[in-house]
Amino acid sequence: MADPVIIGVDVGTTAAKASTFWTRSRRRVTAVREYPLLAPHPGWAEQDPHLVAEALILSLADAVRPVGAAPVVAVALSAAMHGLIGLSADGRPLTPIITWADGRAADEAAALRADGSAGELHRRSGTPVHPMSPLTKLLWFRHNDPTLFERVRHWIGLKDWLLLTLTGELATELSTASGSGMLDLGTRTWDPRTTALVGIAPDQLPPVLSTTSTLPLAHDVARRTGLPVGTPVVLGAGDGPLGNVGTGALAPGAISLSVGTSAAVRAVVRAPVTDDEALFCYAVTDDAWVVGGAVSNAGSVQRWAATVFGAGRGDQADLDDASLLDLAAAVPAGCEGLLALPYLLPERAPLWDPTVAGAFLGVRAHHTRGHFVRAGLEGVALQIRAVLDRLDAQLQHTGPVTALRATGGVFRSPLWHRILADVLDRPVTVTAAAEGSALGAAALGLVATGRAPSLAAAVAALRPTARADDPADLVVTPDPATAALHRGQTLHLQRLVEDCRRVAASR
Repeated sequence: MADPVIIGVDVGTTAAKASTFWTRSRRRVTAVREYPLLAPHPGWAEQDPHLVAEALILSLADAVRPVGAAPVVAVALSAAMHGLIGLSADGRPLTPIITWADGRAADEAAALRADGSAGELHRRSGTPVHPMSPLTKLLWFRHNDPTLFERVRHWIGLKDWLLLTLTGELATELSTASGSGMLDLGTRTWDPRTTALVGIAPDQLPPVLSTTSTLPLAHDVARRTGLPVGTPVVLGAGDGPLGNVGTGALAPGAISLSVGTSAAVRAVVRAPVTDDEALFCYAVTDDAWVVGGAVSNAGSVQRWAATVFGAGRGDQADLDDASLLDLAAAVPAGCEGLLALPYLLPERAPLWDPTVAGAFLGVRAHHTRGHFVRAGLEGVALQIRAVLDRLDAQLQHTGPVTALRATGGVFRSPLWHRILADVLDRPVTVTAAAEGSALGAAALGLVATGRAPSLAAAVAALRPTARADDPADLVVTPDPATAALHRGQTLHLQRLVEDCRRVAASR
């Protein structure tokens, strides 16, 4: 009997990952194709749309290759949120993909906060006002490149570009739209007040469909990937919301933590919640939403540390990531007084202040590169803790947090397990390795095609049967003494950030 297959595709900041899930045997394989994150100017972070499209198709072809004669139920999509691309009338990109990490619109975000409109924009859309949001990016183009701004016929996101690549259709879905800053969460349509603010017409944005809607795979893509023409392409959702699905953090009290280039803490709610400006609210489906916060600086801090502190000196060779993390693991928790504020990219939650720069505080002569690397990782965990505390307060009416489920490539390192459990001061369950959002997309695809009655049932149907010795299901509990040390750091964190703001302002 044939073992039906569903393919979940997760397109992120630096790679496209296509995960093939066999629905009966619960096997899976993942194909990865990478592409660069471009920085043509300081603070900019772009992708080449054509390179991303090619990586999408090649990863999908790689994922189809082991399928053989098994029927492919659907291809379901996940993508990084908050990207922006301008298209010509015939669908050609006129701009790069301006990613979530791009900080060029800092002045536009600051102006909206200064004139008092940021709060109302957040309450209507669920998206905090920040350079990451397509809303502020559009204002940047309007102010800084008006000729190009007038040439663009359609403004779309990364996910919408993937759909256009696979199906030839211009469309978006509720999840991506809810992260744009321009959707009215009440009507679930483009907000004409916001589109007027940024200077575009609502019909310059794609039509908003359900995350469970499908479009047929185009003929040329079918030929290149080996899939049948017309294979259902499930529109899917943003990578963050689908991270909750993939980790199984769907019930009240369950929190999802995803740590990749950036990191996010999220919980699923049944209706939009927008009364804390430090937190976002984005859709998963028509009746499931995630509320939480994202930090811009997470795995990217480890990569930066590797380039700065891993470089060899004299006749010493460069250290690889594993060796560098070994040095950091040998350093005591708390780094013997060294503290990092890891704001390498414009920071998001809970500060939403892209002007705050990073810093190392408490530097002494005995600090080694292992200290600096570990301090960077602990600094990331402290930012995640600040977001978790806000989310905990927001969810008090729904009951206490009962589970914290984590996913992401950094969890290949036991050091990340230990640091996060100790700083967050609660048990952390590390779930199925690197396929969190792809698994979430595949689960949403099963619901969309009528093969599962709910997201929870779909996740249960796709997840491999857990083994007692499987490190992917590792539960890490905090060490009480170390957790107390980090609580002390947390208490002083806000004051230290304010001190750094004042120092920067005085230069």
